[in-house]
Amino acid sequence: MSKRAEVVRPAGGEPPVSASDQSVKFALNARDGGFTLMEIIVIVAILGILAAVVIYAVGGITGKSAIASCQQDGATVSSAISDLNSEHPGVFVTTASATGAAAAENLLLSTNYGGPYISSWPSNLPHYAFSVSPTGELTIATLPSDQVTPSSTFVPYAGPSSCPSTMS
Repeated sequence: MSKRAEVVRPAGGEPPVSASDQSVKFALNARDGGFTLMEIIVIVAILGILAAVVIYAVGGITGKSAIASCQQDGATVSSAISDLNSEHPGVFVTTASATGAAAAENLLLSTNYGGPYISSWPSNLPHYAFSVSPTGELTIATLPSDQVTPSSTFVPYAGPSSCPSTMS
C-alpha cells in the first residue's frame, strides 16, 4: 500500500488541498496572529523612552508650583497680620511676646479679636515654612533640598522675593 496524502475538497469550487498543505497554511495563519519576542522588546523600549521624556518634562512643574505656593502663602499671611494689626493695634506685643511665635500664629487662627484671620497655617515642607515673631513680623525659613525644622533659621519675609527662585 502506498502512502498517499488525503485530499480535502473545499466548498465553493476551489482547487483541492492536501492535508499536508493545510497544516502548513494553518501554521502560517497561527504565526500571523502574534508578536515575536523581538517586536515586544522594541515596543517596550520605545515606551520606556517616551515615559522618560514625559517624566523629565513634568519634573520642573512641581518646583514652579512650590514657588508660586510660597509667594501666595506669604501674601495671605501678610494680609492676615495687617488686618489683625489694623483692627487691634499692639495685640502681638501685649499678647504674644511672653509666649512666643506659636501664640502669635494662634492669634491669627483663633476666634479672639474678631478672628480667625486665616483658616489654616500655610506650610509646604520640605520647601518652606512661615512663622510669626512675637512682635507680629512674618518670617520664613527656606531650605530647597533639606527639611525645614524648628531649629531652621527664620528670616523676615519681605514679599514674594523672599521665596527661593528654585525649589527641588
